[in-house]
Amino acid sequence: MKQDNQLLVITHLSQLITLITGFGSLLLPLVLWLTQKDKVYHMDTHGKNILNFQLSLIVWCIICVPLILLFGLGLLGFAVLGIVSIIFPIVNAVRASRGEAVHYPLTFTFIS
Repeated sequence: MKQDNQLLVITHLSQLITLITGFGSLLLPLVLWLTQKDKVYHMDTHGKNILNFQLSLIVWCIICVPLILLFGLGLLGFAVLGIVSIIFPIVNAVRASRGEAVHYPLTFTFIS
């Protein structure tokens, strides 16, 4: 296994592909994780964190849909999720470049 912090950074930033294409924030990190998890040191841990975060965002978005009817709380939830989905991949990409542990908030553990 090799240490490749640049690939870890790219994997975290790959979540932002949705800002350009409208989709892919789950697919691109999934492909990178599946192809590199046995080759790059810490890729398995980072990849699982990213995928759990992306799957959790999907769950939180589904929860926000009925909350729109409750005083528009769902719209506030969508705004918060949008901000979180941009900020934390960037923050964790910086952490990964330094070799630090990463953490995504509001994340359920789907893949352990």
